Amino acid sequence: MLTGDNRVTAEAIAREVGVDEVYAELLPEDKVKKIDELVGRYGVVAMVSDGVNDAPALARASLGIAMGAIGSDAAIETADIALMTDDISRLPWLVHPAKRTLAIIRQNIAFSLGVKAIFMALTFAGLATLWGTIAADVGASLLVIANALRPLHPAYVRLSVT
Repeated sequence: MLTGDNRVTAEAIAREVGVDEVYAELLPEDKVKKIDELVGRYGVVAMVSDGVNDAPALARASLGIAMGAIGSDAAIETADIALMTDDISRLPWLVHPAKRTLAIIRQNIAFSLGVKAIFMALTFAGLATLWGTIAADVGASLLVIANALRPLHPAYVRLSVT
């Protein structure tokens, strides 16, 4: 836990939530240095914050999460994810939708590259025309867009909430 609060308060909160590493009384530049150190030690570091003073540290973290309901605009803009609530217990909820979104991204990339590879091979074999290739590319783009919109469907959103 990185905080600008005094050590006694920070250690009490850390005990309450089960955090074993506490760095207290840090200035914003100290938080950036500590994030750099933690990234060097662990490789991947997530940071959750709500303050404007934490925007540089959020930017340095592997994953920056801003608490949107009470967060500053600078923290929200700098973060990779903005929670629109101040309920930190929602953090575990992020994992499932993030994994499903990553799966959709991978599907879209694989499909798009597959269509391009097929039409490249057909073009080299002399079986595809320029217009056919363009039509396939546009069609693939439309299908990728439609697949990317899937999480907006109400049934899909309902699955993410449960």
